[in-house]
Amino acid sequence: MATRKETATFILDQLGYPDRFSVKPMFGEFALYADGKPVAFICDDQLLVKILPESAALENRCERAPAYPGSKDYYLVPEDLITGDDKLAELLMHVGSAVPFPKAKKRAKKD
Repeated sequence: MATRKETATFILDQLGYPDRFSVKPMFGEFALYADGKPVAFICDDQLLVKILPESAALENRCERAPAYPGSKDYYLVPEDLITGDDKLAELLMHVGSAVPFPKAKKRAKKD
């Protein structure tokens, strides 16, 4: 099931900081970026945050679930945490500070 664009927009609105957070479509789902770094996925209309030491505050508040069949587990963030926790944005920015920028894609040579 693909994620609706409205869901991605809703999550961005809840996080605030439009200059710090963005989403990019990815195979019918979305990747969530903090300061240009991937910190979470929005899959099946659900927010899934990378499990890292920087996101450990979610351990007792979220279930673990794969983003897609065969993927590693992520923290599955419930809607009440998205809408009612003003610290979620700070946590995601903290996660972003720990992950590297995505690698630049190499362009194919034209003959």
